[in-house]
Amino acid sequence: MPHLYLVDGSGYIFRAYHRLPPLTNQHGEPVGAVYGYTTMLWKLADALHKADGPTHMAVILDKSSKTFRNDLYDQYKAHRPPPPEDLVPQFPMIRDATRAFSLPCIEEEGLEADDIIACYTQAALAQGWAVTIVSSDKDLMQLMTDPSVDMLDTMNNRTLGPDHVVEKFGVTPNKLGDVLALMGDSVDNVPGVPGVGPKTAAKLINEHGDLEAVLAAAPEMKKGKLRDNLIDHADNARLSKVLVTLKCDGGLPEPLDALELQGIPEAPLRAFLEHHGFRTLLTKLGQVADTPVETPAAPVAQDDEPACDHDAYETVVTQEALDRWVQVARHQGWVAIDTETTGLDATRAELVGVSMALHPNLACYIPIGHGGTDMFAEKPEQLSREAVLATLKPLFEDESVLKIGHNLKYDMIVLARAGLTVAPYDDTIVMSFALDAGLHGHGMDELAATHLQHSCIAYKDVVGTGKKQIGFGEIDLKTATRYAAEDADVTLRLWRRFKPRLPYESATRVYEMVDRPLVRVIADMEQAGIKVDAGVLAKLSEDFSARIAALETEIHELAGTKFTIGSPKQLGDVLFVTLGIKGGRKGKSGVYSTDVNELERIAADKDSPGAAIAAKVLDWRQLSKLKSTYTDALQAQINPATGRVHTSYSLTGAQTGRLSSTDPNLQNIPIRTEVGRQIRDAFVAEPGNVILAADYSQIELRLAAHIADVPQLREAFERGDDIHSITAQELFGEVNRDTRGRAKTINFAILYGISRWGLAGRLDVSADEAQAMIDRYFDRFPGINRYIAETTQSVRTTGFTTTLFGRKTHFPRIQSKVQHERQGAERAAINAPIQGTSADIIKRAMARMGPALAEAGLTEVRMLLQVHDELVFELPEGLVEAATLVIRQVMETAAEPVVQLSVPLGVEIGTGKSWGAAH
Repeated sequence: MPHLYLVDGSGYIFRAYHRLPPLTNQHGEPVGAVYGYTTMLWKLADALHKADGPTHMAVILDKSSKTFRNDLYDQYKAHRPPPPEDLVPQFPMIRDATRAFSLPCIEEEGLEADDIIACYTQAALAQGWAVTIVSSDKDLMQLMTDPSVDMLDTMNNRTLGPDHVVEKFGVTPNKLGDVLALMGDSVDNVPGVPGVGPKTAAKLINEHGDLEAVLAAAPEMKKGKLRDNLIDHADNARLSKVLVTLKCDGGLPEPLDALELQGIPEAPLRAFLEHHGFRTLLTKLGQVADTPVETPAAPVAQDDEPACDHDAYETVVTQEALDRWVQVARHQGWVAIDTETTGLDATRAELVGVSMALHPNLACYIPIGHGGTDMFAEKPEQLSREAVLATLKPLFEDESVLKIGHNLKYDMIVLARAGLTVAPYDDTIVMSFALDAGLHGHGMDELAATHLQHSCIAYKDVVGTGKKQIGFGEIDLKTATRYAAEDADVTLRLWRRFKPRLPYESATRVYEMVDRPLVRVIADMEQAGIKVDAGVLAKLSEDFSARIAALETEIHELAGTKFTIGSPKQLGDVLFVTLGIKGGRKGKSGVYSTDVNELERIAADKDSPGAAIAAKVLDWRQLSKLKSTYTDALQAQINPATGRVHTSYSLTGAQTGRLSSTDPNLQNIPIRTEVGRQIRDAFVAEPGNVILAADYSQIELRLAAHIADVPQLREAFERGDDIHSITAQELFGEVNRDTRGRAKTINFAILYGISRWGLAGRLDVSADEAQAMIDRYFDRFPGINRYIAETTQSVRTTGFTTTLFGRKTHFPRIQSKVQHERQGAERAAINAPIQGTSADIIKRAMARMGPALAEAGLTEVRMLLQVHDELVFELPEGLVEAATLVIRQVMETAAEPVVQLSVPLGVEIGTGKSWGAAH
């Protein structure tokens, strides 16, 4: 079957123009866009010629800016700025470049390139051909009504079909024109209906069938702004439908047969390259011409980028300039973004400005909140917040433009509160983590130093420190631009390095299927927050204070003297000097260690004179920490605007892939103690709602049974037996409370690579007894022993471990000559594939949860927290049964189809008015 490829040439031109720095040929003509376009087209044409499918190809261009649509509506594309001055003379040369490849270059007066593509698509389909449109433009997606038509998105190296339209716009391609007509297009100045976005438009079309049916039904709709706008702007909607509908009935400037793909003849291409002095490209033909050829400045390679030029950054303070940046970003297809705000808490911070970058050193800052907080303070020239957000909204929500950020969830929350959604996206902090977890940190400053050899401007150098610190909105625009635009510029440069590495280092799967989708999920969870009962916390703080005071009294009585319990020096002197406890160890400062291991050692020795003191100090420390970290701090962390606490999750906080949280750190609430339950009782549901907690049951042991291939454990999980009782029977020959408790400790400790001394401390036995238990465990479960040996040997060889989903965790200290560093790395490496796979699975469950609940009509169910192996939801009381079925199904099948486990995943679900009651 003939297969026609139609290239949307305009997109290539603008991408090429902004991809390279300004270049000139030996004739003094600007040729940066020509060089980039030639390189891109050559790559495409050569690839298609070598492929099996394509037989015909043409590049389609816009003849002029005025078309029949301007006759219908004189404001069509009226706000688009003219192309850059140095790009205009390159248009004829770009046409020459296309013809130099012996490819048809087709354009038609009065028609847009999209219309010409539509005409050729219909003509090819009529003859039974297949058609691929090389573009990601949403208007062209209307043409994918026939299964023989698809689109090739070369920027993201993916093929788009009708399913992509349904996923992104909520309708099939034959209804896309109706959706586009309702939502309008601010860039092309298609009016649409005010207040109707993609989701509302899709909902209306799906409910009523088409645009005319929607408009006809408007008078009968529920009274409100939507109804009024549909009635008042019906004519604009109909006009918009005409403007977005592609003209398919024009004649073909060149017959289909003339578009046959016949390779790249050398002679015309050589002549073109020699004329412009493209010496590097000439080498691709196998021989450089004998005559001397002046070469323009070489295009900047990814590994040879110019240094950051802070003076090159632009401060955008006019609508014309902002429109220009937005237009270039849409034509290019990607843009790096960053926000500047009034604080670190994304759920409270106000937007001060936005920065964007399109190419190294091609970056800008758009201030909207500068001039100080005093209403009488002088404000610098800047666009209004409303104007900037209205202009950026279509770009940030344009599915054909990739948005690139660093720690993008923060920006997503800030922008969402301003009414902007960011999609699609790449996040360089998550890319770095998928590639280099364990090697270094993933903050922008460290990555810039590591990968770009660049030192970023320090925030404190911009706003000051201490009492002299000012808000970002109070600094001058030149300084603000240098700092903010640098962030976007560095983000773009990091993306250009990380993106190509993903497939070559086998990190694409974990990035695309586990980590990247979670950025949006986590942003939504943080924004939702969870309600906390301040009264419960206040009562707990009061209770903890009394218990802490009582413990202090008891400790002082036991010691026979008063001292500051929180002082390691004073506590050490009491234990090792006053009481004379043996075995104390001093640090470099000469102070006795009183860390948790030391206190547990003393408390375990019932004959020690300090045993009771050590035990009570441990209790005192836990209560003091819980009071300061939770019962006191949580009251201050309640957002007054929402009445909820909004924890902040880090996707890169734990090197195995687990999520970590701060403000508050939910991971450190004791899991199985009464004190921990009391704190969780303060996390409550809104009236009429309940909290649902869904917890993976013994997921790491289940994964160990699969990964290490342990038949006894696999079969026990399949039968639903108590795994710790099975282990107790295998190790001790009987099951009772004591042997089961020991078996439980051993089961988990072994997976963390525990030493004989570590296990001895946990079980209160001698090191020899502990070693005998470990030996017996390995004898009963040889798969575990084999797994530990193979994992340790592998990580010594490669330097990293991998999860079942391909996540790498690096262990640079695995070959350390320092024994405790090397042993620590070995213990962590043993656990990393298991804990990392567990983290991957729960992340996949989180990413799938929203769509699954929505598909079941459970949009009122909100996922609020992720703690260890548990997901916490809030939902109306009447939806518990239905939600339980969906949540369990998603969690139990989260590994599939990428990984097929040989053991079932168990999920325990409970509900209650509080988080504590749900357990």
